[in-house]
Amino acid sequence: MSATPFDTLRPLPASAARLSYHSLPALEEAGVGRISRLPVSIRIVLEAVLRHCDGHKVTAEHVRELANWEADAPRTAEIPFVVARVVLQDFTGVPLLADLAAMRSVAVAQGREAKLIEPLVPVDLVVDHSVQIDHYGTPDALRRNMEIEFERNHERYQFMKWGMQAFDSFRVVPPGIGIVHQVNLEHLFRGVRTRDGLCFPDTLVGTDSHTTMINGIGVVGWGVGGIEAEAAMLGQPVYFLTPDVIGVELRGSLPGGTTATDLVLAVTEMLRREKVVGKFVEFFGEGTASLSVTDRATLANMAPEYGATMGFFPVDAKTIDYMRATGREEAECALMEGYFRAQGLFGVPRAGEIDYTRSLMLDLATIEPALAGPKRPQDRIALPAMRHEFERLFSAPVSENGFGREAARLDDRFATGREDVDLGHGDVLIAAITSCTNTSNPAVMIAAGLLAQKAAARGLRVKPHIKTSLAPGSRVVTDYLGKAGLLEPLATLGFALAGYGCTTCIGNAGDLAPDFNAAIVEHDLVVAAVLSGNRNFEARIHPNIRANYLASPPLVVAFALSGRVNIDLDTEPLGTGSDGRPVYLRELWPSSDEIAAALPFATDPASYRRLYADFTRDHDLWNAIPAPTGQTYDWPPSTYIACPPFFAGFGMTPPPASDIHDARALLLLGDSVTTDHISPAGSFRETSPAGRWLRGQGVEKTDFNSYGSRRGNHDVMVRGTFANVRVKNLMLPPNPDGSRVEGGYTLLDGEQTTVFEAASAWIARGVPTIVFAGEEYGTGSSRDWAAKGTALLGVKAVVARSFERIHRSNLVGMGVLPLQFIGEDSWQALGLDGSEKFTLEGIAAGLAPQRTLTLQIERADGSRQSVPLLCRIDTPIEVEYYRHGGILPYVLRAILGGS
Repeated sequence: MSATPFDTLRPLPASAARLSYHSLPALEEAGVGRISRLPVSIRIVLEAVLRHCDGHKVTAEHVRELANWEADAPRTAEIPFVVARVVLQDFTGVPLLADLAAMRSVAVAQGREAKLIEPLVPVDLVVDHSVQIDHYGTPDALRRNMEIEFERNHERYQFMKWGMQAFDSFRVVPPGIGIVHQVNLEHLFRGVRTRDGLCFPDTLVGTDSHTTMINGIGVVGWGVGGIEAEAAMLGQPVYFLTPDVIGVELRGSLPGGTTATDLVLAVTEMLRREKVVGKFVEFFGEGTASLSVTDRATLANMAPEYGATMGFFPVDAKTIDYMRATGREEAECALMEGYFRAQGLFGVPRAGEIDYTRSLMLDLATIEPALAGPKRPQDRIALPAMRHEFERLFSAPVSENGFGREAARLDDRFATGREDVDLGHGDVLIAAITSCTNTSNPAVMIAAGLLAQKAAARGLRVKPHIKTSLAPGSRVVTDYLGKAGLLEPLATLGFALAGYGCTTCIGNAGDLAPDFNAAIVEHDLVVAAVLSGNRNFEARIHPNIRANYLASPPLVVAFALSGRVNIDLDTEPLGTGSDGRPVYLRELWPSSDEIAAALPFATDPASYRRLYADFTRDHDLWNAIPAPTGQTYDWPPSTYIACPPFFAGFGMTPPPASDIHDARALLLLGDSVTTDHISPAGSFRETSPAGRWLRGQGVEKTDFNSYGSRRGNHDVMVRGTFANVRVKNLMLPPNPDGSRVEGGYTLLDGEQTTVFEAASAWIARGVPTIVFAGEEYGTGSSRDWAAKGTALLGVKAVVARSFERIHRSNLVGMGVLPLQFIGEDSWQALGLDGSEKFTLEGIAAGLAPQRTLTLQIERADGSRQSVPLLCRIDTPIEVEYYRHGGILPYVLRAILGGS
C-alpha cells in the first residue's frame, strides 16, 4: 500500500512520527478529477480506493471513475471499498462467528490450515443485544437482569470466548458495558488510523443498520448484513454502485424547548418524503456547524429510518473537541486534525462549495417537540396533536396505518384483576429511556433527569401499570447523571438503571404482567409504549402493544407521568401534585441554561478513560465463563450454537446457474414488510414451530430466551422465519369480519399451515418457492437471518415492488434472487392468489447486473402470462456471488484456491 499508479504518496505535514498519506489534492493536481468539488463522503471513499489500488481487486480505472463522480450521472460504476475495520453486535455477530468457525472446519476437511480463515482487519464485537428488562424499578434491577442474561446466554458467551482466542484480530466487549454504536462513538473510534507508517481515515461497516451513528464524527461507514461483513473481514472489498449524494443544508439554530430527537424526527419525515433510499446524505451549512457532535450522532444514527446509506457530517473543530472530551489521547486528536487539514477535508462546507446530486434545506428554527408513531419512525406527530392523532388512528382503517376499531370504544376501560389498575385504549404500558440514538446525547439525557427531578419534587409519580426502565448505551451516562444528582430522581419515578444495552428498541422489553397481558388480549386493547429509540415497527416492542411511539428522553418521562398517549400536553396536566394542584409539562420542562449547567459532568475525559480502560475488571459474571481453546470449534450439542448448513456438500467448483421451473408462491405480502416481519428478534410462543422444536429438545418455555439470542442455531431461526405475530400473508382468505390472519401462516394444498411446515413440504417434493411482496420489502435492521432463513426455507426468488438496500444485498449474498416488478406491475395487479405455478427464465442464459428476466405464470385454469421483471443483482461482483450460491461459498473458494 506504499505506492499507487498515481504517485500520490506524500509526507504528512508536521508529523513527528514521519507518517505519510495518499494525498487527494495531489490527485487533483495531476488532473485526474475536480476532487475538491466532490462531496466529503465521496472523497473519503476515494482515498480508500486510491490507497488499495493494486491493479486487481482495485484498479486505476476505479480511481478515475470515482474521482470523476458527477452529481447527476447514471449510477453504473461499481466501487470496491476496502474498509479499515468491522464492528458487530452479538445478535448478528454470533452467527457470523459460527460461519467463520464452519469455514475453518471446511478448510481442515479440505486438507488446509485452519488459520487460512482469519480476519484481515480488526473486528470488535460488542455484546449489547442480550439483556432483557425482566426486572425494573428497583435498585438491584441491573444486577438481577445481568444474572438472568448470563444464565440464558452461557453457551453463546462461551463461544465468543473461543472466538477471542482462536482469531487474532477478533475482540469482544463484554455484556454490561454499553451499546455497540455508543461504545464505537465514545471509545472504539480512535481517529485517523496508521499502518506501516501510512495514515488513513477510519472507515468501517457493521452488522447493524445503525452503524451510521459513527457518521456523526466524520467516519464513513454503514450497516451491512453479517455475510457481507464477513467477506469484508476476510479481505474482500465492500462493493456498491456509485451513489447519489443528497446535500442537506441546515440553517439557523434549534429553538428553546426542542431537542435533537425532535430534529431527527423532522429530518426522518422529510427525507423519507424526498426518497433518499440507497443514497448518501451529507449535511452542510452553518446550522450543521452549530450542532454538537452528539446532536450530529443522533441524526446520523437514524439514517436507516430515513432510508439513506449514510447521514454524514464532515470533520471540524467540534469533532476534535469531542475527541478530547471523551478521553482520546492528544496525539490522536492532533493527528486527526492534521490529516483532515492536509486532505482539504477539515470544516463543514458552506452552501455552494460542493456539488451534490440534489440539495435540500431545513431551517432549524422550525423544529418543534414531537413524537413518531404508532408503527413507523417516519410518521412524525407534533406534540400538541398527539391526542387528536391517536383518536383519529384508533378508528382509521388498518390500510391507512390505523387500528380499525370502533370510535365509540375509545373510552372503554376494563379491570385487570388488580384492585388499583384498570386499562383502556391509549394507556402507556412501557416507558423506556433506551437506545444509543438518544442515550449517547448528554443534553437529552440531562433534560430527562431534570424533568424527573422537578416532577418528583412536585410529588408526581408514575402509575403502577407502566413498565419503566433506564438502559443507556454506556456506563458514562450513569456516571455523569449521578454526578449531576439526576439518577436518584429518575429512579424515584421508576426509571432505575435496568441494563447497559439495546433493550426495548430491539424487542428486549421483557414481558408485561400476566394479568395485564390477559386484559389486553381479551378486550383487544390498543395500548402504547413510549421509548427513546429508533424503531417502533409492529410487534417489535411487545407483541401485545400495538401503538409504539419514539420520543426524546424527557418526553418519555412526561408520558410515563401522564399514563396515556391520548393527551394534549400543551393544555392538559400531567397529573396532580402533592399540593393538590395540577402540574403541567411547561412547568417541568428544563431550560437551556439548566441543561448547560449540568453538561460539564458529561465532558470529563478522565471518566471516559477510567470506564473504558478495562472491561473485565470486577466483571465477575463474564470472568466466570470458561473459555474453550483450539483453532477449530468442536460443536458440542447446543440449542444456541450449531454448525451452520451453508457449506453442506461444498466443492471448489460451483454448479451452473439454471432457470427456476414450476415454483409455487410461499407468501403474498403487502407493502413495508420489515426484517422484523421476516425474522423477528423477540420472544416466541411455545406453540410456534421454533417453540415446539425447543420443547422437543427438552428446553422449558421459561428458557426459550429470544430469536435474537438463538441466531447461532439455524434450526430455531429457520422455524422463526416469517413467524412474526403481525406478518400478514395475503394468500390466506380474510377472517369473517374482514380482518386479515396474522402470524406465520400460509396455504399448502388449500389448507392453512405454518410457513415452516409448508416450506418443508415443498422442499420434500423438490418444488422451489417464491415470495411476492410490495414496496420497501426488507426495511429494518441489517438482519442477515432474514436472508439466511429465506434461503433455508427453499425460497429461490423474492419478487417485490422495491427493496431495502441491505436486505436486497443479503438476499443475493445467500443465493436468493431479488426481482423487481416493472412499471405499475404488482402481484395484486396480476391477480395472483397463490394457486399458480411460476417459471423464471433468463438465468441459465447468463446473468448481468440489472438485466430483465421473464416470469412465466401458469394459472390453475391453464391460462399463461409472461411478465418482465428487473433482476436486482446490481453489480458484477453480485453476479459472481449468485453464481457461487452466495457470498460465503465465493469467499471460501477464493481463500482455499489461493486467490
